[in-house]
This record gives sequence, structure tokens and C-alpha cells, in this order.
Amino acid sequence: MAKFVLAGRADCPYYAKAELLADYLQKNLPDFHIHKITQHPHVWEEWLKDLCEKNKWSHKNSPIIWRELLDRGGEGLLLGGYNEFLEYAQLYHGVTSSMTTELMKIIAQENLETHIEKELEEEARKDLINPLQVWITSASVPACYNLIPILTSGEVFGMHTEISLNLFDNKEAEENLRSVVAETQDLVAPLLQSISICTRVEDAFLQAHVVIILDDSTDREVYTLEGCIRSRLPLCRLYGYLIQKNAHDSVRVIVGGKTFVNLKTVLLMRYAPNVAHNIVAVALGVEGQAKAVLARKLRTTPSCIKNVIIWGNISGNNYIDLRKAKVYRYESAIWGPPNYSRSVLSLIFDSEWVNRQYVATLRKLTATGKQFRPILAAHSIATTLKYWYHGSPPGEIVSLGVLSEGQFGIPEGIVFSMPVKFENGTWVVLTDLTDIEISEQIMTRMTSDLIQEKLIALGDLVSFQPYQSETDLAKGYEKTTLPTTYNNQENQRVSDAVDFLDPIPQTISEKPHSQELINDSGDKTVEERQIN
Repeated sequence: MAKFVLAGRADCPYYAKAELLADYLQKNLPDFHIHKITQHPHVWEEWLKDLCEKNKWSHKNSPIIWRELLDRGGEGLLLGGYNEFLEYAQLYHGVTSSMTTELMKIIAQENLETHIEKELEEEARKDLINPLQVWITSASVPACYNLIPILTSGEVFGMHTEISLNLFDNKEAEENLRSVVAETQDLVAPLLQSISICTRVEDAFLQAHVVIILDDSTDREVYTLEGCIRSRLPLCRLYGYLIQKNAHDSVRVIVGGKTFVNLKTVLLMRYAPNVAHNIVAVALGVEGQAKAVLARKLRTTPSCIKNVIIWGNISGNNYIDLRKAKVYRYESAIWGPPNYSRSVLSLIFDSEWVNRQYVATLRKLTATGKQFRPILAAHSIATTLKYWYHGSPPGEIVSLGVLSEGQFGIPEGIVFSMPVKFENGTWVVLTDLTDIEISEQIMTRMTSDLIQEKLIALGDLVSFQPYQSETDLAKGYEKTTLPTTYNNQENQRVSDAVDFLDPIPQTISEKPHSQELINDSGDKTVEERQIN
């Protein structure tokens, strides 16, 4: 019995021609058997080199054909390429090939498409067998404790996707992590295949499919804002290097927390450039709080409010945009079907509340850390991941911190919260939205902080200069700068000499009804550095 192995590059016309000839011989000759190996063009050369080194052959082109002397295993005898195989078929079996060049190319393209489909199917099968590797950094912080039950419920990754949780933190947190592991195992979650602890830096993010970056739990005192910003660089540089080295090629990295979220995200992108397109910052916490305040004013539920857009620095100077905001199922004299909505701004007749009290309320919540308490932080991360894997609700605008490519006039190279939608396993910036132009003063106020944070972290700028518009300067407006104590476990900067709710300079609004809201939040790297 003659057993041949035919291997080639998926898009090779001569492999297609040899394959057709081999199929004919196998069909018409009872003792002729062929085994085919198709390789993707990207891996073909390396695969061929390894094969030839192993068998001590010399062959450089596609296809390669050899004869196996035994049905399974055993030493192989190299026949050669397409020409040698055609010569063998003519001499021993009186068969030749009359395939045209055009047909060869068509079949080669079909082979490539089929091979790619098979690879995708194989990946899908592996995903069903191998669990999704989810890594959580700073896993001893409370947000992780609240996040784990959501991740293991099947709501985020799907009811048929098993996951393996890996809790990463420093050695000092190991005892706390063991308690978390024990409680998680008590959940008896059907989709949780395993949960483990990692305190060795070199082992972090091994084969990670998802990496969740939480606030660093290490306590330290930093007495200047610039020092606080620079302190973010070493850890982000380390995480970026480890993600690029150890994680899966298609890893998805999601950055949460309540301090320097945009900065941490852009630094991770810098030090993990191969996966930079899959690193995002969570803005749904800010968005959720903004909706909740509106819901209390309108006496409805926050889930009925959609399309509130968060622009700018997620944990800093951001801008709450209500121009696209809608409320559904609102109890009023006007009723409609479930998909009927009304503009939020058309229902709030108190422009003074929108201009001042609404903004001040959000500032106060952010300043005291209430905006980013563990339950909200965990839910925001889980919801963002859910949208990333399964798509956001059709027609709904979602806020997400992504790397700017110049959209909406935002400077390139900074991470900026902007409107997106999730679909087909990725996110798309909604650049086609109309009537969402941002005034130059508001844009400059937000981007100035983000640019300075990045430059200070990288050592290209010495000190942070709070943005002051011409109007501010004309009024003699000064922002108080005080030494701050930063406790990263509590995630608060403490100042004992500033009234956080002092009136803020009003931004220029081109709309008569405060359709542009600026949130100069104090728990943000901004600017005032004022937190009660």
C-alpha cells in the first residue's frame, strides 16, 4: 500500500493542482492513500523549515510530498514538489493533470478561505473545552470581591463559556486572596472551572484572554500631584510588558478604578503596543451616576435614561453631555409604546438646576469617592465586558475611554472618553452623531489635563499647570494648590482648606438650556486637586 503525505501553503496554486491529482489517484487506485496537510501562508515557511530539519530533507517550496513507509509513524521518504509528484503519477500510474492556471488560482483561493474557516471553527471548539482565562489585578480590593459573582454568573461572557479566574496581587495580600478564593468556591458556580492566586510577577497574565486592571492597593504617601502622577508609571510599564509577553494575542484589557484611569490606560498602551487596540477605560461608572441624579430629578428609574455621553477624563475633568439623552417609559400626560422616548432636556424645565446643582451634585459624589464605590465599580466593569463580548443594545450610545485618533477634534495620542457602540466583538466610535460639537474652551479644558498628565508621567514635563481660560484670567480666578496626601487604598486626596462646592466658572454654552455640562471633579487629576 502506498501512503503519501501532501503538504502545502493554503493559497498555493501548485498545492491545489497536486491535491486534485492526489484525490483522483486515491479514488481510482485501491492501494493509494493520501493524507493532506494545509498550512496558513503566515506559518508555512517556519513549519516547512522545522519539518525538513527534523527529517534531514532539503526542500523550500510549496507543496512538499513524501511517502510514509508505514501506515502510522516510521521513517518518511521525500518525493519532492509538484513536478516530482506529477512525474511519479505519469510513470507508475499513467495519469497526468490538465488543470489550467486560472483554475489553479481559483481553487487555491478557495483552499485558503476553507482553511481560515476551519481554523476559526477549531478555535471555537477549543474555547468550549478550554476555559476563558480572566486575570484581575489588585485582587484584594473590595471591587474585586463584588466583581467575582457577576463574572461567574454567565451574564458577562455567556451561559456556555467556562472561565478560570486568576487573582493577582502582591505577596502581602496573599492571606486575603485565600479568603476570597474560599468564598468563591463556596458559590459552586457551574461556569467557574478554577480559581487561583498569583503573587509572582513573572507569572502574571499567562495566557490571559481578559485582564481587568483595578486600583493599586498599595499604601503610599505622595505630597504633590506631580509625584502622584509619576508614581503610576512603574506599575503600568510592568503590566504592559507582562501583558505583551504572557497574555493571549487577542487579550482584552479593561482599566477601571477611580484615580488616573485615562492615564493608566494610555501608559498600558504605550508599553503593550501589540494589543493597544484592545485596551479600554471604563466610563460607565460616571455615566451611571449621571443617570441616577437625573432619574431622581425626573422621578423615574435610572435604567429608563439612555444616551448620556461622558466626554474627557473619566476620573478627572469630564463633560456630561445631555443633548442626546432620552428617557423611556416616563410617566406623564404623553404615553407611547415601550420604544417611545422623550428628550431629557425637554422634561427638565429648571435650567438653573441643570447648570449648577446637577453639576455640583456629581462633583460632590466624585470628590467623596461615592461615585466609584465597589459595587458600582464592579458593575461598570462587568457591563462593559458584557457589551464587548455580546454587543451593546441596538441604537444605544455607550461612553468608553479609547485612544483618540483625532475624532471630534480631540488631539491624537490621549485616552479620551467618547461615544461608542459595541458590535461583533469590538467597539466603534460614533463619529456620525450630529449636533454634538463641543466648544473650544471645554475641549481645551479637558485635553489640557490629559496631555499634561501623560507628559509628567513620562518625564517630559516638570509641573502641572491647571487650565485657565481667558475668562478665568480676566476675573482673576485662581485655583488653590495645596500639598496633598494620597492614600491609594482609600483612593482619596485629602484637603482641609477648600470648600468643594464653591461656585465654578460657568462654561460657554451655545445652547440656551445647558446642553453642555462640565464636571470639574476633584477626585480627578485636575486641576483643582481639591477633595474633602
